[in-house]
Amino acid sequence: MQRDLHPLVVCLLGLLAWPLAGEAAPAAQSPPAEAPPAPEPVAVARAATPVRVDAVLDESVWDDAAVILLPWESAPADNAPAPVDTEVRLAYDDDHLYVAFVAHDPEPRRIRARVADRDSAFGDDVVAIMVDPDFDRRRAYQFRVNPVGTQLDAVKSDVENSEDWSWDAIWESAGRITDSGYVVEAAIPLRELRLSGTAGVQTWGFLAFRDYPRSESHRLRSIWTDKDRDCLVCQFQEIAGFQDPEPGEDLVVTPTLTGSRREERRERRGGFETADEQLDLGVTAEWGLTPSLGLHATINPDFSQVEADAAQLDVNARFALFFPEKRPFFLEGVDLFKTHLNLVFTRTVADPVAGVKLTGKQAGHTYGAFFTRDEINNLLLPGPQASDLTTLDQEVTAGVLRYRRDVGERSSVGVLYTGRVGDDYDNHLLSVDGLTRLSESDSVRYQVFGSSTAYPDAIVTGFGQPGGGFEGHGLLADYTHSEREWFWFGRYAQLSPELRADAGVLPQVGIRQLAGGVQRRIPGDDHSWFSNLYLFVGVDGTREWDGAFDEWGSDVVFTYTGPKQSALFAAYAPNQESFAGTTYRNDRFSVGGEIQPSRDLEVDLEVRWGKTIDFANRRQAEFLTLSPQVELYLGRRLQAVAAYDRQTFETVDGRRIFTLDLPQARLVYHFGRRAFVRAILQYRHLERVPENWTFAVDRRDERLVTQLLFSYRLDAQTALLVGYSD
Repeated sequence: MQRDLHPLVVCLLGLLAWPLAGEAAPAAQSPPAEAPPAPEPVAVARAATPVRVDAVLDESVWDDAAVILLPWESAPADNAPAPVDTEVRLAYDDDHLYVAFVAHDPEPRRIRARVADRDSAFGDDVVAIMVDPDFDRRRAYQFRVNPVGTQLDAVKSDVENSEDWSWDAIWESAGRITDSGYVVEAAIPLRELRLSGTAGVQTWGFLAFRDYPRSESHRLRSIWTDKDRDCLVCQFQEIAGFQDPEPGEDLVVTPTLTGSRREERRERRGGFETADEQLDLGVTAEWGLTPSLGLHATINPDFSQVEADAAQLDVNARFALFFPEKRPFFLEGVDLFKTHLNLVFTRTVADPVAGVKLTGKQAGHTYGAFFTRDEINNLLLPGPQASDLTTLDQEVTAGVLRYRRDVGERSSVGVLYTGRVGDDYDNHLLSVDGLTRLSESDSVRYQVFGSSTAYPDAIVTGFGQPGGGFEGHGLLADYTHSEREWFWFGRYAQLSPELRADAGVLPQVGIRQLAGGVQRRIPGDDHSWFSNLYLFVGVDGTREWDGAFDEWGSDVVFTYTGPKQSALFAAYAPNQESFAGTTYRNDRFSVGGEIQPSRDLEVDLEVRWGKTIDFANRRQAEFLTLSPQVELYLGRRLQAVAAYDRQTFETVDGRRIFTLDLPQARLVYHFGRRAFVRAILQYRHLERVPENWTFAVDRRDERLVTQLLFSYRLDAQTALLVGYSD
């Protein structure tokens, strides 16, 4: 297989690289300028009159507003002068923070602006602000708007080093493209910022930025950014003048009505029969008990999925696959419950009757809790070499408690408890985790945890789990160094065989693991044919708890970024792997990349091949995986995405074991910012060669999934959804 693959790889990568032929060299990336003095705090004035959000800056408020410029390009250049001019204006009153952007552009026809659902206009021209109203230099609220007013919002956390796009605020925005660029106007309710209610003048952390995607995607900022510091919120400038703003105390009640009808055909050529009809009423309420403490409660909530999960390659999978959470109740405040390991994963709650959640922050103390009552109990049963999934047909009560304390300027320590209790089942886990900043570039993250579990007899005998009550423990220590041109890390983890985290995703236990790696970044300059080059070398080793096997792997990855927002990579990964008492040497290779040949077209491709373990037949095999994807915009309203995954397995002497094909397509038409219709098509075709298996299997396995959905969104938390799936 490998001898025949190389011409194919060269051809496919050539198709990706072809649009680069003759492309001008990337924009210059001069060495980072010396840091200027820290900017003076900006005084934000109180607005005398409300603002009409229409992207027409004709109110007198904007004449007296604070003005902040965006003079720096932070990517791909390091603090070079911005290629275009941008200004942001700020004002506030008792209820809102008002923001206006004037974004100049010498070629307005090249502006990228799609009419899209919220939190989906990635890749567009956007302007944005981040605000840290607690001024703790750890966490900030982010609000982005594209030139036609499409909203994106998230919570940025330096503690978890994450952006949580599941957070949704209710705010107003409008955008308008002009002859010289575009104008954006927004009104953000102060209640969405969970203000502390501190008397007197408040000081906030603030950052404004602009994404300017052309041949390269430029990120422009209002501050000079030190890339030798591994934090962003800690570098925000100060804005002040918020005199006794009203705290965010409010009550939001969201009723839900969900109706569904399911029909099944019991025979291939027979007719359809009604299998299930449901009409469910529910209600969810959010109450701001104090400015910084929110209570969420729900009865018979609508936890239905509104989009089919993307199909994944699931044949020859050793451990359980991960599908992201999409349900609104669980997504609220989800960043608070994150730790270094995924010990809280709310899709383990499958069919809840009711739930309650409490989240808040005050003076460096962050806390949260939620409890649910579930009709069934989904369980992930981990092991050192594989995991199983099963469901208990019994009700289960689940609870999660979380507390985190800020320590010093940028460190933190936290405690997490998770518990699940059924009729003859229980699982409890207690964890302590922390982040310690050793310097501006060096951090240590750690986590120590233990669990106690008791499974019913059916799980003990059916899946070979320990009987009676049993206890397990684990620990994780992670060191990272991050600066402008160098990044390296070291990690150690050990998870005892009896450890269980049934409220989270922990598919592998009974191991000790050591890993490390280093990456070098080479930025381009005036004469370079690239924007950035990256070279990464990493290694990891895993040993079973009793030393029964010893695995190791390494990765050497070379990455190029350049014009037309292109990125190409090549990787080599030698591995030694053990399974069922046999050790294999498996070398693997991968190449791929992405490129935007035009404003409306993006092409992605990944090719992987080499040797792996055929787990079903307990032998070594050779594999090839192709994963192309094309995303196309037809005007501002219509988006089409086509993806295809193909995986083939052969024995080492060249006999085909199976071929798995997963084509997927999505078509979305936006009537406006509030309404869209979406069609999804997924097809799964598995073709086995039974004579090359060690046990009896079917030759074919096919499945076709179609879904049609209409959505009308009144605001971030109010929507009408009508759908059909087959």
